[in-house]
Amino acid sequence: MSDTRATSQTVRYRERLWVPWWWWPPGLGFGALLAFQVSRGITDLPTWLPYALLLPVAAVVLLWLGRTEVRVISGADDTELWVGAAHLPMSVVSRSAEVPRSAKSAALGRQLDPAAFVMHRAWVGPMVLLVLDDPDDPTPYWLVSCRHPDRVLAALRGQQQ
Repeated sequence: MSDTRATSQTVRYRERLWVPWWWWPPGLGFGALLAFQVSRGITDLPTWLPYALLLPVAAVVLLWLGRTEVRVISGADDTELWVGAAHLPMSVVSRSAEVPRSAKSAALGRQLDPAAFVMHRAWVGPMVLLVLDDPDDPTPYWLVSCRHPDRVLAALRGQQQ
């Protein structure tokens, strides 16, 4: 028997972790340089073909690097943090804090627990730390890159942005 209850969910915060705009010129430049090398090395190919193939590949790689999305969804029962396909209900979070750019290397260095859930993007400065209190989960905390940790934490706490 299926559950037919309707659940209303509200997206309280959404952010896609795109690569910075200044990565695009070097990325496409690298694709063009590689295409130039291929066209010079394989003289039987039409000159335009390596460019037509490798420049879109470079664009797809840059788009793929920025595919991760951070969302805070508020439902009837609980508020959840979604990071890509992983999600965390706020009912298991005991503490939360912002990790500024200046403290990120310490949080990801020696202090990092190997059992922690980490979603780190090097091009995004700050992070959010969510300490868990769930006896059934061996994960002690989540560390998630986001550009606006104050907005993420406000959405997780149910405050208006």
